[in-house]
Amino acid sequence: MRLFEKAKRHGVWNPSDLDFERDRLDWAGLAADERDVLLRLTALFQGGEESVALDLLPLIEAVAAEGRLEEELFLASFLFEEAKHVDLFRRFLDEVAGERGDLSRYHGPSYRALIYQELPAALGRLRGDRSPTAQAEASVTYNMVVEGVLAETGYRAYFDILERRSLMPGMRQGVALLERDESRHIAYGVHLLERLIAAHGDPVWRAIQTRFEALLPLALGVVGEIFAAYDPMPFGLVPDDFLAHAVAQFERRLARLERVLGRAPDLGATPVDLEEE
Repeated sequence: MRLFEKAKRHGVWNPSDLDFERDRLDWAGLAADERDVLLRLTALFQGGEESVALDLLPLIEAVAAEGRLEEELFLASFLFEEAKHVDLFRRFLDEVAGERGDLSRYHGPSYRALIYQELPAALGRLRGDRSPTAQAEASVTYNMVVEGVLAETGYRAYFDILERRSLMPGMRQGVALLERDESRHIAYGVHLLERLIAAHGDPVWRAIQTRFEALLPLALGVVGEIFAAYDPMPFGLVPDDFLAHAVAQFERRLARLERVLGRAPDLGATPVDLEEE
């Protein structure tokens, strides 16, 4: 309910209200390779946001079937926010980049394996299997890896590019608002996994570990695919910085969950370190 309160207070922003006038001017002044890397990142985000918006419903249904009304209330805001994120990137593509074609050419093998296959499979499994292990694997895939490792690393790159050069204030504002939404989503994933570990112990924990270890190479592979497409990399981005950030996010979240083993978490408390201020 604390997360739901934050969603009501901080999550009600409208992508249509962002002013992209300066963004269009900035876009026109970029070099071709700079526009391409921003278009690539946008294509990855847009595909990912569309996928999570489409794939979230089985998790909501699983939580609702257990009568967890408070979690269902928050997840309703979660789905609304994912829809807004799709809207944000679509508006950028239409009104700033002027790109209305098929951007799947930017989706490499690791991205396709994670977003096209692993994400819908893990969440879709919940339609027929709502076991604690299935819920844990779905949350690790969605909240911890796709959002908590891959997306957070990508948003950092996207925002850093724009911030360093004081580019595109409308999109900078949009990405900052989006990241604040995502912090609540990750916080919910931590809450869900802590609850499942506390209730079901080692079998769930082993499933979480196995899932993390299986998906981390794909998340790191996406980062590698981005940098492999450019020589030199526009905007002076360095791959090791972003690979290190991705690994740090992975280790941070796994360590937090490991601490739950053998003790019941305080389900009335919110994982403050994962929330926006």
